[in-house]
Amino acid sequence: MPTLILVRHGRSTANTGGVLAGWTPGVTLDERGNAQAAALPGRLAALPIAEVVTSPLQRCQETLQPLLDARPELRAHTDERIGECHYGDWSGRKLAELKDEPLMEVVQAHPSAAAFPGGESMRAMQTRAAEAVREWNARVERDHGSDAVYLMCSHGDIIKSLVADALGLHLDLFQRISVEPCSITAIRYTRLRPFLVRLGDTGDLASLAPREEPPGDEATVGGGAGAP
Repeated sequence: MPTLILVRHGRSTANTGGVLAGWTPGVTLDERGNAQAAALPGRLAALPIAEVVTSPLQRCQETLQPLLDARPELRAHTDERIGECHYGDWSGRKLAELKDEPLMEVVQAHPSAAAFPGGESMRAMQTRAAEAVREWNARVERDHGSDAVYLMCSHGDIIKSLVADALGLHLDLFQRISVEPCSITAIRYTRLRPFLVRLGDTGDLASLAPREEPPGDEATVGGGAGAP
């Protein structure tokens, strides 16, 4: 079965603004995010990418544009199932104000029980994304062979949930996974089991350096802004 390259979108204006974007329209890449996107074709140059699939949200499509420009033979297929979690009434709100919501404790410690008001549950988010991957695995293998490589550009919580699915981890453990903006995660699927071969690879170790303000013990809903 194919190898899936998961790319989280580049850093966005919502990431740096501390806003939980969700499906809010008009969220674009910031200056650093555009630079991350511009570097993506070089990082992927050695890979024979058979297909490209993207979330419909603007920040993902902007992330992919330099890659598509560099490889005119590719076109992006849009799949809503790998779009961001539907955060409902939380969408567009500051993460700093959401931290005191009782639901945030559930999101952090027991995400399989978390459902966003006016939105969807985190279980539903993981289910739709995993179903999309399984369908695309079959399609890519049928059209390009079992050793094909294809790419999906998606969002932090989606990618973390797919990693948990590949590792056989309960969704309640997915907050232990971290994927920075424009990081690359690779999962090689086989008949018996998936293999996680890259996780959150940015080619940059800056995020491991001590920070003036320690990152704390809570996972950032939506994925966070990455290293300063």
